[in-house]
Amino acid sequence: MTKLSAVDAVHNFWAHVWQSPQDYDAIDDLVVEDFVLITGGSRVESRAAFKEWARGFGTVIDNLEFEVVESFANHDGSRVASIWRLTGNNNGALRTTPDGAPIEMTGTAVWAVREDGKLLWNRVERNAFEVYQQLTNGAA
Repeated sequence: MTKLSAVDAVHNFWAHVWQSPQDYDAIDDLVVEDFVLITGGSRVESRAAFKEWARGFGTVIDNLEFEVVESFANHDGSRVASIWRLTGNNNGALRTTPDGAPIEMTGTAVWAVREDGKLLWNRVERNAFEVYQQLTNGAA
């Protein structure tokens, strides 16, 4: 097996877990056991908890399509920044009424990547407030 670059390791994660068809079980092979996700300032700790979080996120957006906009690594490949965009239909995203309304969300994920390509942690920020406003017709 060839060693993946840090960017390739992140793109491999995106391709298997978030791009259609989503495969949340791939998380078992792609991230370390003590993986940490920091999302909107909250911590999700452990591979199992992250997998559960991912499945939950995926259930509130029907027809989820995911695209990588741009990714780049730091000088030693230990960190990758990846800008992404997803689209789909509202099935209760952001605790709104599941009405099938179109969703477009963008975000930035910063990943720590181990030398062997396993993902150590991810810090993600997304335009959730703007999506919420869109789904609630501007109500904040």
